[in-house]
Amino acid sequence: MKINLFNKDAQAERFPAGQVVFREGDRGDHMFAVIKGAVDIIINGKMVETVEAGGVFGEMALVEDQPRVASAVVRSDAELVLVDRKCFMFLVQQTPYFSLQLMAIIAERLRRMNEKL
Repeated sequence: MKINLFNKDAQAERFPAGQVVFREGDRGDHMFAVIKGAVDIIINGKMVETVEAGGVFGEMALVEDQPRVASAVVRSDAELVLVDRKCFMFLVQQTPYFSLQLMAIIAERLRRMNEKL
């Protein structure tokens, strides 16, 4: 599922292939929207998902205010929009569709993880 709220007009930062965006156990103060490229999500050394343009990652740390449960490594040169806690809370409060899309993404990831077990 993709979130169309973030587009090419958004303020994006460039990340080269191979760059670590965050590591498992890091404090999470941002979520990320992928505008261009791809990012691998890694848990316990195992790649569990690749997030591509239109996708988001890192949201769980903002939802539950806990350390990161995964690492994120750029697979191919990427442009990412960083969404801090203040912006995240604004989006949740003012844009109900954003909240619904985010819940759907989290549920979809949980279902995929359960299928792998």
